[in-house]
Amino acid sequence: MTGRPYVVLSCAMSLDGCLDGTGEARLVLSGEADLDRVDAERAAADAILVGAATIRRDDPRLLVRSARRQAERSARGLPPQPAGVTVTVSGDLDPAARFFRGPADGLDLGGPGDGAATAGPAAAPRRIVYAARPALAKLRDQLGNLAEVLDAGDSPQLQEIVADLGERGIRRLMVEGGARLGSEFLAGGLVDELQLAIAPFFVGDPAAPRFAGPGRYPASPAHPLRLTEARPVGEVVLLRYRADGPEGGSEPPGSREEAAARG
Repeated sequence: MTGRPYVVLSCAMSLDGCLDGTGEARLVLSGEADLDRVDAERAAADAILVGAATIRRDDPRLLVRSARRQAERSARGLPPQPAGVTVTVSGDLDPAARFFRGPADGLDLGGPGDGAATAGPAAAPRRIVYAARPALAKLRDQLGNLAEVLDAGDSPQLQEIVADLGERGIRRLMVEGGARLGSEFLAGGLVDELQLAIAPFFVGDPAAPRFAGPGRYPASPAHPLRLTEARPVGEVVLLRYRADGPEGGSEPPGSREEAAARG
């Protein structure tokens, strides 16, 4: 495979641009309808990428919940679950994190309107960790066969990581967070499609993490993103933008139709 993946950055935020609150519990920004939409986007992706800080704070599984969507992936010759990817400089990743586990016994993976589907034992999805070189040996030792731990150099560069994922067969990459990682993808001109789910409330906390902090972004007033969709999804509003630049990834054939069909 040549060229980098088509990159989708997906974020949910408050009306004042907050991605989370500052309390111990994760701030809920999306309802069931939007969570099901995100599940469809996950099912259309070859891999989902989050930062190591997101794994430490939110302990996400990064799984497709819908049994129907898993079966449809399998019917297309794909693994039931997309690969999970993270990037770490410190190497501070807990092997017990849910990111490194497969669907657990008794976990209801049925989506809304999907029918209950209680999963039995399943093989863990593919997990890839890009680690800064100083943390490489420690991570390989502590993660063992839980993940492919790859050398990302002394200072991991997102452009090189995304290109490497393309070489590993990833055609569509979904980036789900966190705040710093999303900003770096945007500033680096690596986002082909931006999906924003806007919750109907304010957070108002100046310490809360916000979407796209100060920086230099290719999507400037002179080169704006192109709005391709705006619609309500339950209680949130979905805004979908495309970046039409020469360096972007090509959307895999049928991926948009597949995601829409799954939604």
